[in-house]
Amino acid sequence: MERGDRGATIQAWKPAVPGVREVLHARFIEHAYPSHTHDTWTLFIVDAGGIRYDLDRRARGADSSMVGVLPPHVAHDGRPATSDGYRKRVVYLETSLLPERLIGSAVDRPRIPDVALRQHVSVLHELLACRDDALEAEMQLARITDAVRTALGDEPSEPGRGPQAPLAEHLREHLDDHLFEPITLAAAAVRVGAGTTQLARAFSETFGIPPHRYVIGRRLDAARDRILRGQPLADVAAEVGFVDQAHLTRRFRQFMGTTPGRFAGRQVKETDFDDRP
Repeated sequence: MERGDRGATIQAWKPAVPGVREVLHARFIEHAYPSHTHDTWTLFIVDAGGIRYDLDRRARGADSSMVGVLPPHVAHDGRPATSDGYRKRVVYLETSLLPERLIGSAVDRPRIPDVALRQHVSVLHELLACRDDALEAEMQLARITDAVRTALGDEPSEPGRGPQAPLAEHLREHLDDHLFEPITLAAAAVRVGAGTTQLARAFSETFGIPPHRYVIGRRLDAARDRILRGQPLADVAAEVGFVDQAHLTRRFRQFMGTTPGRFAGRQVKETDFDDRP
């Protein structure tokens, strides 16, 4: 965390989600961005206060009621709308997710006043904060980019509906083949030859469970077997694809209602791991 004057804060990271260049959370009191451009799309929400900015020399503003979309290659700046400053959350997206043909529409309509979409973007940020949630974040991002494309007047990004079961079976095979590895829908979509949203929808409709929940359940099954054989929890977490013991414990407790140690009847101190994000 980098701290500036008068309580300004910035936190940035690069998540393991295809198409996301950077995540930025910031609180600014006085800072004003000079005019600049990006080669990515800027998708942002304001959590407190308001922002004033010029986009392509047109005066614009953003507040907590909407989702902001700034296109690549177009000059813009940014400054607080009031003396209290503002707090924002931003994802910078590659043009593989939002095509450059939408730049003109975004210049004309950089505000999307959609409460549901704003909530989806907020949830995306929560998922992007944890590497174990990367697959779910990717699914959430696909829904969001589809909604943004529609709001900007683009055609649906997914092909028409075809047979769902074959797509779902192919995706399940891919998930099973890479169960304990970092998994992305983007890689599965290339292998199967379908769009990410279509693929996730087919899986959910066929098996009654979204892909990320299927993966977590399978990983926890593998973890339970190892735990009951007395394997150290840190080793179990590493073997079955969780970031660390804390994340294994969090997921285990969500699914089983108890911690891994208590599940196996161990006398181990796990309270330090129970409530971490």
